[in-house]
Amino acid sequence: MKFDVITLFPEMFVGPLSESIIKRAREKGAIEVSCHNLRDSATDKHRTVDDTPYGGGAGMVLKVDVIDKAIAKLKNQNSKVKNKERIILMTPKGKRLDQDKVVELANNYDRLILVCGHYEGFDERIREHLIDEEISIGDFVLTGGELPAMCLIDAVSRMVPGVLSEGSAESETFMQKNQKGEYLKEYPQYTKPAEYKGWSVPEILLSGHHAKIEEWRKSKQKISK
Repeated sequence: MKFDVITLFPEMFVGPLSESIIKRAREKGAIEVSCHNLRDSATDKHRTVDDTPYGGGAGMVLKVDVIDKAIAKLKNQNSKVKNKERIILMTPKGKRLDQDKVVELANNYDRLILVCGHYEGFDERIREHLIDEEISIGDFVLTGGELPAMCLIDAVSRMVPGVLSEGSAESETFMQKNQKGEYLKEYPQYTKPAEYKGWSVPEILLSGHHAKIEEWRKSKQKISK
């Protein structure tokens, strides 16, 4: 899986994507992440990426011509898998990111181009003509689309073969559903010591009876509302 991120602040991604599971996934080639500075696609000597809104109003709006150039540059680099790429605008106006969407993106695309906004917002023509869909991580506003993009990269990467140990994701929260199609949350987990400050691990988990342990775990999986 290839992630291309269009952002005004590529340095923000260095730390979060250079640690732990994501770092190892990048090192062994299971995923690839590239960040592209939006200012490199500016058309003037001042590297201007935004301007005042027509009709007046507060803040600055990201320019359609600059975003178009940035996306076109990336699409030209990837013509061989053009039918398996998705251009996503990270914005609070978008559809809420959930596990179904995460699995869909991981299973159906070889490359995701993530466009991160900043300032007041986007020229509406970007939404209308340049992107495939808008995604939000929640009903709240951040200073930019960089943190949501990191969340999406992390979530989708975990579904890419070779990133996690085999079987690690299947039993997690939001990865199983009941007969009604409702998500099940992960069952409680315990490890050594078996007793601490009078707090004991459930006896069934110490019994060695795998069938009964599995039954207990299923009984403890709560339904996500």
